[in-house]
Amino acid sequence: MEAPILVPHPAPSPFDARLRTALTAGRSAAWLSRRLAGGGGGVIGGRVVLRMVPDAPERLSRDRTVVLVSGTNGKSTTTAMLRSALAGRYPTTSNLDGANTGPGLVTALADVGSHAVLETDEGWLPWAVRRTRPAIAVLLNLSRDQLDRHPEVQGLAAAWRSALAEVPLVVANADDPAVVWAASAAQRQIWVGAGQSWQHDAVVCPACGALLRRDRDHWSCRCGLARPEPTWTARGSEVAWHGHPLAVTLDLPGPVNLANAAMALATATAAGVPVAEGARSLAGLEQVSGRYAVFTRGDHQVRLLLAKNPAGWQSALRMIGASQRPVVLGFNAEGVDGRDPSWLYDVNFAALRHRPVAVFGRRGSDMSVRLLVDCVPQVGQFERLDGALHRLPAGPVDLVANYTAFRDAFRELAA
Repeated sequence: MEAPILVPHPAPSPFDARLRTALTAGRSAAWLSRRLAGGGGGVIGGRVVLRMVPDAPERLSRDRTVVLVSGTNGKSTTTAMLRSALAGRYPTTSNLDGANTGPGLVTALADVGSHAVLETDEGWLPWAVRRTRPAIAVLLNLSRDQLDRHPEVQGLAAAWRSALAEVPLVVANADDPAVVWAASAAQRQIWVGAGQSWQHDAVVCPACGALLRRDRDHWSCRCGLARPEPTWTARGSEVAWHGHPLAVTLDLPGPVNLANAAMALATATAAGVPVAEGARSLAGLEQVSGRYAVFTRGDHQVRLLLAKNPAGWQSALRMIGASQRPVVLGFNAEGVDGRDPSWLYDVNFAALRHRPVAVFGRRGSDMSVRLLVDCVPQVGQFERLDGALHRLPAGPVDLVANYTAFRDAFRELAA
């Protein structure tokens, strides 16, 4: 059995007057933003702190165990799982509001806790590594997301690899070649067989550009880069450690969340949490920031799923594929959604052909045209969620939406 590589750090040192003043100003700005905008506040609060104390991330991270969780998909869920596993033993803070760029990380670090588990935008990971000096980086996957921000997966992988050289430990997905190449630069690795169902962005070797060879679960390149042997695996309906199945009970659906659980358990174990204790901590987590939450609206019971990019949409469609319940698809293309929706044509919607489908969102026309290409009939296209639900049969409904459409639906249902 492996010994934990980390020990709890003492509580953070007291802050000086300037930093205390900046934190107070940041909390006030966040409070005002929540009052005026009805939610959030973490970003504006962090911006205030950074403006007043530019080295706040370094100072807030001092004498703490910082864990950064990054990847294209699964960051929020893995962060919530890992926080749950650590919080039973250590005072732990996290950015569970999803504010995962620099200002949001600063806001989370301002809270008390010897451990900080921070969901980190994949483009901000190098910044976060440089500014917070994490003990562990958790690397989930890399694929296309917002094409106007991160058009090339290879560029992100190279930035990760450069940043990770000073990180003591990475817990990384052995099934993603870009992640393996980047993680190999760190001082130590724990490999997790978390799967890679979306392989369209992993055709060539990130190290040399040659075509990768794949044989079932294994991948390799003629340059020598190859899938490392994982210590942890998520396969079928179980998580295994050194080949021994663990008793893991999840209330979150689908194989993608089993993979997230394996990543979280591998990290928690490295941080000193006994395996069985970490596994027990995952039970009861039914939703993460609205993901997988179920709301009753009139005669409908609406389950929310977030899908932000090709890999996420394909996973969500697989998750709901066995059911014949009606589906609502929400689509916008603004701000954090990314402004280029052309990647919709990489997603296969054919599984929805025999289900009632309604579309809503400010870019619903893009989704409707995409469904027509796959011969998926629609009951209609609507500006708001209520209009879409009104046209669907009573009973359970799956709602799949990208980021801002998901946020709009969540607010509408929770009101």
